[in-house]
Amino acid sequence: MPIQSINPATGEVLRTFTPISDEALRVRIGQAAEAAATQRALPLEHRALCLRKLGSLLDEESPEHARTISQETGKPLRAAEAEIARCVDAARFYAEQASRLLAPELLQSENGQSYVQWSPMGVVLAVMPWESPFWHVLRFAIPALAAGNTILLKHAASVPQCALQIEALVRRAGFSRGTLSALLIDSTAVNSVLGDERVAAVTVTGSESTGRAVAAQAGWLLKKSALHLPGSDPLVVMPSADLDAAVAAAVRALATGSQATRLVIHSGVYNDFLHRLVTAVEALQIGDPLKDGTEVGPLGTADALNTLAEQVAAAVTSGGRIVTGGTRLVGRGNFFEPTILSDLPRTAVVARDALAGPVALVFRAKDLTEAIAIANDTPFGRAASVWTKEPGEQQQLIAGIHVGTVALNALPTDNARAPIGGTKRSGYGRELGEAGIREFMVAKTVLIGQ
Repeated sequence: MPIQSINPATGEVLRTFTPISDEALRVRIGQAAEAAATQRALPLEHRALCLRKLGSLLDEESPEHARTISQETGKPLRAAEAEIARCVDAARFYAEQASRLLAPELLQSENGQSYVQWSPMGVVLAVMPWESPFWHVLRFAIPALAAGNTILLKHAASVPQCALQIEALVRRAGFSRGTLSALLIDSTAVNSVLGDERVAAVTVTGSESTGRAVAAQAGWLLKKSALHLPGSDPLVVMPSADLDAAVAAAVRALATGSQATRLVIHSGVYNDFLHRLVTAVEALQIGDPLKDGTEVGPLGTADALNTLAEQVAAAVTSGGRIVTGGTRLVGRGNFFEPTILSDLPRTAVVARDALAGPVALVFRAKDLTEAIAIANDTPFGRAASVWTKEPGEQQQLIAGIHVGTVALNALPTDNARAPIGGTKRSGYGRELGEAGIREFMVAKTVLIGQ
């Protein structure tokens, strides 16, 4: 079945690709294995030089790659440019810091000295989503490449051009053939790739169903896996918060379509917050992601649009009230109105589910204890945003909310210097920071006799 690159704003087919054959896939896996041996033998300084070059290429060619992101995913151009900038920062950070992060660790014991050194695992399969198609790949790939691994990239079928551009960038940066290979294959072929004995590990960023399926096979094969799955991220606002800043953050989160989808507002500021939020959301500019001023673009795929529409309808059926928005926009493209829902019972399935699109659910909390309970009332645990000026409340919220990242008076943002990852059904494993570069490495203990 052909792989099509479709503009989600217009429905136009941009390019059509033929999936690679089984034989070509075997060749790609072999090249990745050969490149892994080369990577392992090269000094870290060489990989650092390649990462510096990768950062420079991304920086110089940002307009081209940002445009591809916008055309394939519907992300507004300014946001796509910011995505590329994060990739540049990550490449430069690991180019400078990899030697420090991977330095052997000396240990003292009663039996003499010993140390831990870090060795790459080898070939890692990466299954990636259409959202943030450069960043989600490169926030994993850059530290993995710095560590000496090679990568087989199975990107979402809707972003083949992004996948091929990433492959070309890595090759042009000086890494050998096969170091990162974009596999234009059907999702049904993932099992055979993971089952190949030359593939050492797998990482998944994407849906819960994909994560479960891949992790189950990896477990059966006794191969390392890391999962970065959706969240139902809360944004908690207490009375002492800067409401203007909190509202602005909630609007930014809604516009991106994946951050802080559940707004937990203290009853003392609930009405004021909701009024300001509705006013700001209704002023958002929706349209062509390539045009200046567009703040909300289309969803990346028709399936994502249909899923979001079904979730909103289910929320209304369960007792939720549409405060603003609530419908898909008529015409071409995968557009959905920026939507705010209130009064949704906490027992409703949608109230605890992961949403991907410009929709926010607003909940009222009578006090801090209830706010924490609502924030935790989900099987997911990716990230949280908490807004309060009270030090005591800050510490209780940070300690009490069960997530991988808590942002205080800010939205959670990825930073190459800090590890990210979820808990509960949002997955396991870490990307970025020291933990990210070591995620797909073997900690080899060396014991030195007296």
